[in-house]
Amino acid sequence: MSAEQPPRRVVVTGVPRGARRPPGHAPARSEISEQTTLGATYVRSLMRSQLRAALYALGSLALVVGSLPLLFALPAALGGSLASPEPFIWAALGVGVYPVMWLIARWYVRRAERNERDFTRLLEGR
Repeated sequence: MSAEQPPRRVVVTGVPRGARRPPGHAPARSEISEQTTLGATYVRSLMRSQLRAALYALGSLALVVGSLPLLFALPAALGGSLASPEPFIWAALGVGVYPVMWLIARWYVRRAERNERDFTRLLEGR
């Protein structure tokens, strides 16, 4: 009168299939830590992308700041119709320039973080 028990289930654990690498494939992290030519290429690629982002931000900032003298000369070019150009200058700085500088800085930080995140994904093999 023994009741038949279902067969016992066997749980197999191991590395997920997506995480397996073909034999002989060295992860990018080891290439960098071992200072191989390929690892140096990975690091150089990150440095180039960070430099490119910095140069774009610097160029944009130079364009904004470099145009300030032209903006400040605008009241005089209009024939001096303004009694005092100081309020115009402060308004141009406070309302026009600083928000643009903040946007450039925000873009740069987000771009740099994205470059680093992409590099980390490369190292992890995702």
